[in-house]
Amino acid sequence: MRPLEGIKVVTFEHAIAAPFCTRQLADLGARVIKVERPGVGDFARNYDERVHGLASHFVWTNRSKESLTLDVKQAEAQEIVHSLLADADVFVQNLAPGATQRLGLDYEALRERYPRLIVCDISGYGSDGPYRDKKAYDLLIQSESGFLSVTGTPEESAKAGCSIADISAGMYAYSNILAALIERGKTGRGRRIDVSMLESMVEWMSFPLYYAFDGQTPPPRNGAAHATIYPYGPFKAGDGKSVMLGLQNEREWKQFCEVVLRQPELADDERFSANSRRVAHRTELGQLIEDVFARLTAHDVIERLEAAKIANAHINDMQAVWTHAQLGARERWTQVGTPAGMIPALLPPGLTLADEPRMDPVPALGEHTDAILKELGYDEAHIRALHETGTV
Repeated sequence: MRPLEGIKVVTFEHAIAAPFCTRQLADLGARVIKVERPGVGDFARNYDERVHGLASHFVWTNRSKESLTLDVKQAEAQEIVHSLLADADVFVQNLAPGATQRLGLDYEALRERYPRLIVCDISGYGSDGPYRDKKAYDLLIQSESGFLSVTGTPEESAKAGCSIADISAGMYAYSNILAALIERGKTGRGRRIDVSMLESMVEWMSFPLYYAFDGQTPPPRNGAAHATIYPYGPFKAGDGKSVMLGLQNEREWKQFCEVVLRQPELADDERFSANSRRVAHRTELGQLIEDVFARLTAHDVIERLEAAKIANAHINDMQAVWTHAQLGARERWTQVGTPAGMIPALLPPGLTLADEPRMDPVPALGEHTDAILKELGYDEAHIRALHETGTV
């Protein structure tokens, strides 16, 4: 039995944050019914056509769900929504601010009718405050949260290469829903969860915020190198390839000098005898390191780092990740169905060996509409009429 088998989730979702949250719930066995606009659906379906004609974002965040098309502004559609919510455990939404209130589907309107229902609202800035109604896309939140100010090169800031603000909000929504399910098991009552992308990303800003505490200078942007620990970052070898490495303490620094650089005298050099001094003299130290690495291949550098037990990594591109030896050895890849055929998918992180991961297909738009309506008691004639009126 999967951990969330028997849990029913109804979701009004689009883009990434809410779909990523509910996909985690589906991975654990929850039944997730995704309500989409007739004819259009989640706009993330049309972000690109990279996966056999399907959107990369959509196939990543929407496996194992059922797609129900519904024009929720129509009166009969509202009846269908309430039929779905009657036995639902969780309602998730990331519509525009105020949209569920206008539909009469906000927590205050639902709590008396469905006292066990957990309602999770995901938004850019939260349900109140002066920024409540601002549009909030991933890059905008990366900007507002200060992420861009500490990411990039000294000359130019850079966004994260993935939807980090959406992912952070989705994961906080997911963990809060799990906590609310545990709480409901004790109290019998649901609750409202209010997750904002801004607050999720500011939490993730972690040490840069405290590093700049009380008006102090924030950590500088240093590309792929660590801003406050050195050497910690990418270094080029003589074959033109780069290696990522990182030192965490003085014992490792001594090993690095002796085994990797083969210059043991550097360990006691006053310029480099503590991390703060190495950071202050990073230009000189970087040149010393690159002078040694210039005589080696990337493979040679990694061999020396391994011998010294210094943390290191390859700087992989996406193709190298698809064929990563560690993921292959641990058999972390499987296949999932899509409307365009089977595609590879990473098994959910964290499941135990006893679990049978749920890896059901990515749904076509409205694929489950008729089946869900029949389950709710609608007959064939009524379902045809709902299609004809554009209700579904």
